[in-house]
Amino acid sequence: MTLQGMTVLVVGRGGGIARAVTLAARDAGAQVVAAGRSQDKLKAAYDGEPGITTEYVDLTDEASIAALGERLGTVDHIVSTASARARGKVADLDRDAVRASFDTKVIGPLMLAKHLAPRINTGGSLTIFSGVAAAKIAVGTLAVAITNGAADVLARSLALELAPIRVNAVSPGVIDTGAWDGLGAGKDDYFRDISSRNPARRIGTVDDVAQTVLFAMTSTFVTGTTLRVDGGEPLT
Repeated sequence: MTLQGMTVLVVGRGGGIARAVTLAARDAGAQVVAAGRSQDKLKAAYDGEPGITTEYVDLTDEASIAALGERLGTVDHIVSTASARARGKVADLDRDAVRASFDTKVIGPLMLAKHLAPRINTGGSLTIFSGVAAAKIAVGTLAVAITNGAADVLARSLALELAPIRVNAVSPGVIDTGAWDGLGAGKDDYFRDISSRNPARRIGTVDDVAQTVLFAMTSTFVTGTTLRVDGGEPLT
């Protein structure tokens, strides 16, 4: 899969999946623009990495998105990995946290499409992120599930409206990133439990996700779908 001579915008925090996608796109030949709110984190993540520059963008601020588009000019592919999670049972959910989750993962990518789709070159694509919670309902993940479900629908809707620009969603399952560090000593037990039950019999890696994003960018007959990278977890 080659992205030789192309410009790829990756929106995210600069670690985990976002970093893996950025490096994979660069290694496939692209010039990559890594954009996010924390310039310190982005510069620390990519300092000294050839073929990667950093930009500021806040997906909760439409003016910030429009300004990024003006600075970029044109782009070939856009990937939004940004997320904000609101977890808990209904009685414990915080309204602002739910709103932030939806704003970052659904409205933000929608505004990216609004302001940057006209700047996507012929043959280009937009890839947004959903998640396994939309396909596997569990108590305590309601807000995550509805946000991811909305992202799935957003990808299909944009694929139709923005055609021939291709739009897809990537839906990771349990991926080994720092997002699980909050479990502390229970992280290893949780990973073992998931690995014992999902059909793939392992936890996903950031490279699994990055390769799926590369597929979404380079597969010119794939649009309007959700690419699941979850080891078959919804089947369990």
